[in-house]
Amino acid sequence: MTIGYACLTRGVMDLNYKTCRRQNATRENLTELIEHNLAVLEAMIDYNHQMNIRLFRMSSDIIPFGSDFNVNDLNWSALFKERFDQIGKKIQQYDMRVSMHPGQYTVLNSPNPDVVSRAIDDLTYHTQFIDNFNVGSQHKIILHIGGVYGDKEAAVIRFIDVYKMLDDAVKARLIIENDDRLYTIEDVLYISENTGAPVVYDNLHHYINGKELDGSDAYWISKAKGTWKDSDGNPKVHYSQQQLGAREGAHSQTVRLQEFLGYYESIAPLGIDIMLEVKDKNLSAVKCILATSKEATIKDLEKEWSRYKYAVLERSPSHYQKIRELLKDKASYPVVPFYRMIEEAMDTPLSSKVVINSLDHVWGYVKGQDVQKDKKAFEKYKKEVDVSVESLPKAKRFLKRMALKQQQVYLLESYYFDL
Repeated sequence: MTIGYACLTRGVMDLNYKTCRRQNATRENLTELIEHNLAVLEAMIDYNHQMNIRLFRMSSDIIPFGSDFNVNDLNWSALFKERFDQIGKKIQQYDMRVSMHPGQYTVLNSPNPDVVSRAIDDLTYHTQFIDNFNVGSQHKIILHIGGVYGDKEAAVIRFIDVYKMLDDAVKARLIIENDDRLYTIEDVLYISENTGAPVVYDNLHHYINGKELDGSDAYWISKAKGTWKDSDGNPKVHYSQQQLGAREGAHSQTVRLQEFLGYYESIAPLGIDIMLEVKDKNLSAVKCILATSKEATIKDLEKEWSRYKYAVLERSPSHYQKIRELLKDKASYPVVPFYRMIEEAMDTPLSSKVVINSLDHVWGYVKGQDVQKDKKAFEKYKKEVDVSVESLPKAKRFLKRMALKQQQVYLLESYYFDL
């Protein structure tokens, strides 16, 4: 079972995609943006390999206006062929599986022909993008069914009819997913029977839209698994948790490990891949991989601690000390209590006194030779935090600039500036 994450990589320097507004989408600007974005994607692929992450959903926005040929008429496949070939070789060499997930406006069952035409263009773009890596059909494009438009039965028929007209290259990559409002897993399985499209099961969507249906997660995953052919690769699911205290359906900030492990154990016999949909992205992926690995050691937790420690100190010095004590036993592998304490610390509300202590701690690493000038600015930010902890982001941006100036890589590669 492979565990992965979606689109963005957190806590790693200089991994941000760029885009532009329509009016600024000149050929020159688009060329520069695509070159930058493909370099970021390659760095993400390398990072995932280093962290043993073999499942990764790529952003749909790497090619700005990729499906709008009136705005972006570049032959970007040919223009960046060498880069695509290079990334594709790494994907295969690393035994990584990539995917994409078009957004909510890519709707095949709309009664509006223009909307359907744009959706087909978007799926063609996504297919072309993945095809450029010269990878097999196990690298997928995920799609929701769409709307109901006052007549769900007719909407289902429209989806099936449009699907059958899609190019074979698109159909080879397309998989369909249950959503949290309109189409249950039972609906999607019916559509799969009539199209041949593999089904990906989303547990949180099912909890919101489908809990009246009989059957456990494992039951419905087993049903979905039966829709996959060998050429589709290993069946996969989407896994997310409800953010506590937020609107129904909001993804959690991080994966609560104990809850995940219960889910993992219940579906382990099915041997499926798990795509996490969570706000802290790769951080949760690493957490879940280490918690389910039979090969990880205390050294892996120590590496994780070096990234988390200042973010923990910022919220809970007591948890900071407890984790340090926990990791002293080098013969142990206390992965569950390690992450439980990190989760508890990150759930602790910020307080000015504790935050200022952590700011002083980090300042000790980043202060440069021009101490008086920088110290004056730092003291100003501290006073603002003392008045209101909501000023903390400004203080941390200052410290990050200082860390960059002093090339404090240890700090910059931590999660302190990202959590």
